[in-house]
Amino acid sequence: MTEAMWGYEGAEGYAAGSDLTGYRVEATDGHIGKVDKHTVDVGAGYVVVDTGPWIFGREVLLPAGTITRVDDAEKTVWVDRTQDEVKNSPEYDKDKHADDPAYRNQVGGYYGGTAV
Repeated sequence: MTEAMWGYEGAEGYAAGSDLTGYRVEATDGHIGKVDKHTVDVGAGYVVVDTGPWIFGREVLLPAGTITRVDDAEKTVWVDRTQDEVKNSPEYDKDKHADDPAYRNQVGGYYGGTAV
């Protein structure tokens, strides 16, 4: 994967400009949390998922390219990663990582893509 890792192009049902905040997030093997924040920047899109009590309130950043489907009626986003992959992802700190290119490189590498 390349720049597609950071775009919504592969997400079935995603409409440009949609607000995904508050949507439920499902991994390939179960629920992982809800969307706390998302960006729609071209080639730099991502969602921040609040995992709640599942992994002790930790937030994780998922590149937009990990999203396979969006259902507005169910307010649900599905990602093509397992719960363990999400749980073991690089630590996300909104105060440090939101605009940090080195962090994006790390996340892109972890999920098998490249940075923006």
